[in-house]
Amino acid sequence: MLYKFKSKAAGDVIMTGPAGDQIVRLLGKEPAPKGIIEPPQMPDAIAALERAVQEDEAARRRAEEEAEAEGRSLPPREGVTLRQRVWPLIEMMRRAHAEDHDIVWGV
Repeated sequence: MLYKFKSKAAGDVIMTGPAGDQIVRLLGKEPAPKGIIEPPQMPDAIAALERAVQEDEAARRRAEEEAEAEGRSLPPREGVTLRQRVWPLIEMMRRAHAEDHDIVWGV
């Protein structure tokens, strides 16, 4: 399944199923073929995504510090980081909130 987040305030944001499921869960919603984020929910949704990015990056730093203390190094991260993955959706939410537009997917 693909997630296609749409809003009148910004261009579409498309994510694969697993990535979209993860993001929707971070927003406090259950993954579903259809959904909506309404403007009043957006500040909390943005904060939740930013908090998840901070936690992800802090976990990576801890892992790197532990590896360094043990005299080894972690392999570089592969693929897209959480920060890179959520940035387009956060920007969409900021614009949609400012213009009082919903964000929907699956419709």
